[in-house]
Amino acid sequence: MTTMSARPLLISDCDEVLLHMVRHFGTWLGEAHAIDFEPTSWELGRNMRRRHDGAVPSREEMMGLLDGFFPAEMHRQTLVPHAREALSRIAEIADIVILTNLQDQCRTHRMDQLAAFGIEHRVECNQGPKGGPVAALVAEHGNPVTVFIDDLPMHHQSVAEHAPQVHRLHMVAEPTLAPGVPPAPAAHARIDAWPEALAWITDRFAAGQPAEH
Repeated sequence: MTTMSARPLLISDCDEVLLHMVRHFGTWLGEAHAIDFEPTSWELGRNMRRRHDGAVPSREEMMGLLDGFFPAEMHRQTLVPHAREALSRIAEIADIVILTNLQDQCRTHRMDQLAAFGIEHRVECNQGPKGGPVAALVAEHGNPVTVFIDDLPMHHQSVAEHAPQVHRLHMVAEPTLAPGVPPAPAAHARIDAWPEALAWITDRFAAGQPAEH
């Protein structure tokens, strides 16, 4: 069933946008798996080195480690500064959907995790590129002016292809990771702190126009 809404729409990623993940994932890798983690790239596997031989885990091993972190170690995650306050302000004028790349069985865990930080909005899990799901959410909400936030360049490219009318904000809220992540070519802006991001988002909503493409 389609829900029509006159309100703008914010579609936000979670990890490294609303919650810190990388720093806590790295700590856990060291404690539980004797893997050193140096956050220099958004490609997580490139940041890992096994202590006993310096080898980089395979992609399959890296995905297994992520499955070990989610949901069992999600309790380690911490709130990105000013994220809760910014979402509270945005919720006064816009609908909010949190689109997170986790397995579907983690959806309730993510909802409970965010609620514990005072963030209670619709959560949708996704696997793979986000362009299709973003386009579907925009259509479901009646094609309002929409802002999409994510830390991964690939998702901005996907949204640019599937929903080019959506304003795309690249955010990497982890300060140790941000310098190693260039601005996403397909994003309209790169802002890594919520006070400045809030102003950019509300300006897009106030203007009431889709992104140029």
